[in-house]
Amino acid sequence: MASRTPLPQIPGTNPFDGEYAKRGYALNKMCFSFNSAENRAEFLQDEEAYMRKYGLTEPQAAAIRAKNVLQLLDAGGNAYYLAKFAGIFGLDMQ
Repeated sequence: MASRTPLPQIPGTNPFDGEYAKRGYALNKMCFSFNSAENRAEFLQDEEAYMRKYGLTEPQAAAIRAKNVLQLLDAGGNAYYLAKFAGIFGLDMQ
């Protein structure tokens, strides 16, 4: 088995690797669902039920409640999918 080359450490960033992809799968799947206006409306009607429907972890759910994009990135969120969430509330992704 070949050894993996460590990812470069860049201060203030988290490389989106396989581990992050696994960690953020439910969160990113939920955010992808926001492509549909019906799903955005369902989320806004009952955010807690919508998060449970997708199986978010408590840290992910807490970051959603706080609308904290940096915490969502730390929780495995992918910027592309998080932009779908940010768009609902007009949050800044920068």
